[in-house]
Amino acid sequence: MLKKILYSLWIAVFLIFVFYTAKSANFNTFLDAVENKTFDLRQNMIVKSGYKKANRNIIIVAIDDASYEYVLEKYGEWPLPRDVYAKIIDLIEEQNPRMIAFDLMFVKSIKSEPGADEALANTFKKYDNIYTAMNLDNQSVELRKPTILPKSLSLPVTNYSLDIDFDSLSFLNCRSILPEIIKNTSNIGMINVSRADDGIIRKMPVFVKYQGEFYPQLAFRVGMGLIKREEGYDPPEYIIDRNSNLLLNNRKIYIDKDGGAILNWYGPTGTYQQIPMYRLIKAVENGQKSGYNFKGKIIYFGTTASSLFDIKTTPIAKIYPGVEVQATYVNNLLDNNFIAKIDKRITILLGIFLAAIIGYLVIHVASAAIVTLSFVSIYSAYIIFAYFIMKYHNMWIGIVYPLMLGLIIFISAFVVKYIIKSRDFEQQYLLATTDGLTELYNHRYFQEQMKMIVEQSKRYETPFSLIIIDIDFFKKFNDTFGHQAGDAVLRQVAQLLKQSVRATDIVCRYGGEEMSIILPNTSKEMSVITAEKICKRVAAKRFRLNNYQESNVTISLGVSSFPEDGETPAQIIEMADKRLYQSKHNGRNQVT
Repeated sequence: MLKKILYSLWIAVFLIFVFYTAKSANFNTFLDAVENKTFDLRQNMIVKSGYKKANRNIIIVAIDDASYEYVLEKYGEWPLPRDVYAKIIDLIEEQNPRMIAFDLMFVKSIKSEPGADEALANTFKKYDNIYTAMNLDNQSVELRKPTILPKSLSLPVTNYSLDIDFDSLSFLNCRSILPEIIKNTSNIGMINVSRADDGIIRKMPVFVKYQGEFYPQLAFRVGMGLIKREEGYDPPEYIIDRNSNLLLNNRKIYIDKDGGAILNWYGPTGTYQQIPMYRLIKAVENGQKSGYNFKGKIIYFGTTASSLFDIKTTPIAKIYPGVEVQATYVNNLLDNNFIAKIDKRITILLGIFLAAIIGYLVIHVASAAIVTLSFVSIYSAYIIFAYFIMKYHNMWIGIVYPLMLGLIIFISAFVVKYIIKSRDFEQQYLLATTDGLTELYNHRYFQEQMKMIVEQSKRYETPFSLIIIDIDFFKKFNDTFGHQAGDAVLRQVAQLLKQSVRATDIVCRYGGEEMSIILPNTSKEMSVITAEKICKRVAAKRFRLNNYQESNVTISLGVSSFPEDGETPAQIIEMADKRLYQSKHNGRNQVT
């Protein structure tokens, strides 16, 4: 019965813990932070395995440190005059690239080059495969009046998911780019990013909200432009289903609760081919060919120079240029390679299932070593499974919550099992060492204690005494009143003996109606005084035989002591026994 109560209580406490931890915002934030680290570790392992291959058609024209230095020396200022970009675009377009995207924002007119902005804007009008960036923010309207953007820049989005909340991706203001570019093209995407609390970019927005409209992320707009050109797919509406998936014909993107698409990473910094932009600037200046093959390529312009402050932190590198994040995003979209995160509720249920297996093993398997090995094996297999399902199926299944539940069950089950075992051991020990009728220690325990106390007394040169007691005329008492009355007297005499001695004294049933008391650190004189007191208390007490009868009984006692009466247990017992019989021979109800 106790086992059932303890196990039921244990299971109830565990389920309450699961419920409240699942509801606790702070605890969930902590678990999510740890879970994110396991994601980073898995992504690093996948990248190092070489399983995911970056798209070799993506090329980055990098404004690296060398290019930044070249522009400052050549033109005396940054940014680069906009007509130079226009000439570079013309140079690349000669080779018929698939797409050109600028992870750069062409904001404000450069007054020193009045015709340069117009030249760039006209280039955007001239080619339909050029894309550029803009940014939304929450800057005060006192500083900057919010720009009203043309409808052509937004996308129609219908969200059927109850889990996705776009509030964190809703903005009040816009850092607009040149009006001439906005007028000449709708190939403009936002470059807002989604950082976790630790500052690491694991996901990127698909859409951001501004003035009630949805605007696509730059990389998403670039990727959809490629899909439209090459597959003819141009959805009239972007639908997010109930499972938080953005459906794109034969593709789908899982969108996390805060509106981000979780990126699959292909490699460290420098994964994509990089061309220093100063080489293209030189080619334009000298009227030469670029010297690079841009045919059929997707070209991304962006800064990699640390001084231009577009450096991010990702799961696979602390320093990762923003333009490479954009390239990774496009790569994910083309390969249908985004990570889908398994619903946390499923992860919790899976964690409870694994924990139940561990709890069952702890309770039913006797060997702690086997249970521990099973625990390590089960969760090692689960972690390996979580790694491979991310590697081969792009699915992020939680590790931390199931592991935490398993560890709690593992430890708590052992604690409950230990409590039950301890109680069982105590009960078994009591059954092995006590007499069932009188609840005194039994004869075997008496013999063991006699050996121990003789050894201790010899080692520390201390005395001890033994009293052996016999109930007078007990056989005749049984014959007169019955065995049940005799048993009642035995129990009551036993209780009286325990009440009459110290806590350190050992009261045992010696056999039949005989009982014994071992008195550690007690001289013969003190033990005789104790025996006399017991003898008088028993004689003075009325013992209840049943509900209707009471009777007096007397006892005879024999006392022996170490070392005067012997130096072995047998000698001490023999002397006390002889003196007991001497008491009985001399008239009973006395101490010898």
